[in-house]
Amino acid sequence: MPNDRAPTILALSSFYKGNDFLEECRNQGWKVILLTVESLLGKPWPRAHLDEVFALPTFHDHRAVVNTVSWLARTRNIQRLAPLDDYDVELVAHLREHLRIPGMGETTARYFRDKLAMRARCRDRAIDVPEFVHVLNHDEIRDFLARVPPPWLLKPRSEASSVGIKKLQTPEDVWPVVEALGDAQSNYLIEKMIPGDVFHVDSIVSEKQVVFAECHQYRRPLLEIVQGGGIFATRTVVRGSGIEKQLLETHARVVEQLGLVRGVTHTEYIRGADDGRLYFLETAARVGGVHISDLVDASSGINLWREWAKIELGQGEKPYVLPPRKSEYAALIVSLSKQQWPDTSAYTDPEIAWRMDDHEFHVGLIVHSPSNERVGELLDSYEKRFAQDFMAVMPAPSKALH
Repeated sequence: MPNDRAPTILALSSFYKGNDFLEECRNQGWKVILLTVESLLGKPWPRAHLDEVFALPTFHDHRAVVNTVSWLARTRNIQRLAPLDDYDVELVAHLREHLRIPGMGETTARYFRDKLAMRARCRDRAIDVPEFVHVLNHDEIRDFLARVPPPWLLKPRSEASSVGIKKLQTPEDVWPVVEALGDAQSNYLIEKMIPGDVFHVDSIVSEKQVVFAECHQYRRPLLEIVQGGGIFATRTVVRGSGIEKQLLETHARVVEQLGLVRGVTHTEYIRGADDGRLYFLETAARVGGVHISDLVDASSGINLWREWAKIELGQGEKPYVLPPRKSEYAALIVSLSKQQWPDTSAYTDPEIAWRMDDHEFHVGLIVHSPSNERVGELLDSYEKRFAQDFMAVMPAPSKALH
């Protein structure tokens, strides 16, 4: 059993992701331990960059995870802990505080996992958010339903992505759903559904400053795709445009008010179709899922996983320096596929930067170019071709897309 004093980072992941993060930690000279769940042991983790791999049946038993990590720390010099998935953020924050290891603690983590906490904080700091009410006091819910016009969205406070969200049109729709939640009611909120364009800002934060941010716009809201099916796509916002400036300014305020000291964020905003105002929707202290990190890499040349690893290891003990970046345009398109292993060899444009080849019954491509118009042309073409060549529709998932 290991018993040396080499600095070690322990990464926890309840989903298969983050290989670049793990590799970069090793490249930075650290020992790397992965703690995952047993069902993921067969995944192609970067074993050559890992010193040890451990697994538990599940991470749901937090006491078992705490005991396991504490046992590992008896003989390993664990100086950093990192969550590779959104579902692991709060658990790792608790572990950091329990072991007194530097990094985001439980108070800040709550603002990046709890949809109610992040909305209340932003609203209290004069950042526009859709009107909402906690599913707690029934009189306050009645007042909200009478005052705020529908449609409304019932949202779980701690799920990732658009999982568990229900669209409701009348008070008669709301109350049976609320009552069916029983004792779980307080784990939800109800929010006014605002029609409009949805954007995501993916950023790197160092010592409370946003040192890198890329703005992209979803082709269609993710909620619409998750619940109704269809093709997922997102593309770079026009650089230097008014909406990019507004997104960057608002995002800097959000990061400041939610108290993130260092790390990465994936944050969503909506521009209201009726009033043109930009509203904060939600954020997460993690790299965006559905291969958004590959999209950011294609548009900017910045690998969010690798940069996050440097920041997580450094913890402000030495200045973080962002590598040279580029400012191109990119688009990501992903769909469920009728074929188990879809063949994209007929897609031959030189602008293709990435192909999804490791997900059964899924197809995806990323294109990039210095020309925004060229990226738009390719995305328009690929959406039509994907619909004909591949697209399949399945029921809404019970877990988030990763």
